[in-house]
Amino acid sequence: MKRVLTYGTFDMLHEGHVNLLRRAKALGDYLVVGLSTDEFNDIKNKQSFFAYEKRKLILESIRYVDLVIPEETWEQKVSDIQKYNIDTVVMGSDWQGSDRFEYLRKYVQLIYLPRTKGISTTKIKRSCGQLLSIVGGKKG
Repeated sequence: MKRVLTYGTFDMLHEGHVNLLRRAKALGDYLVVGLSTDEFNDIKNKQSFFAYEKRKLILESIRYVDLVIPEETWEQKVSDIQKYNIDTVVMGSDWQGSDRFEYLRKYVQLIYLPRTKGISTTKIKRSCGQLLSIVGGKKG
């Protein structure tokens, strides 16, 4: 059985997330998702719209995902690879060349998948913020 691992915040789930999960699962038989905890997001200066437990519930309902584990630190990746017998780590191409993942090549196959064009959580949050400022600015 070939096991694949990916990491992410997976906030405001969108087609780009689903594409990544689908393509990651296609590279093996079992997909483990390391989901950033709220506390880890604080360390990364990221603010999620949905709390960890809600994001976990959503990910667990996706047919491509076999197991969701908490991502609590940058340093846990090697121990996750060993604990879950991972063969391949998959990340979005925005991480390509990053020291956060490149060192994993000593332990597993490392694959970067292209991002889905035109969609990102940041873009969704920005659009929602603009919409709220327009709606909030109108007087009735």
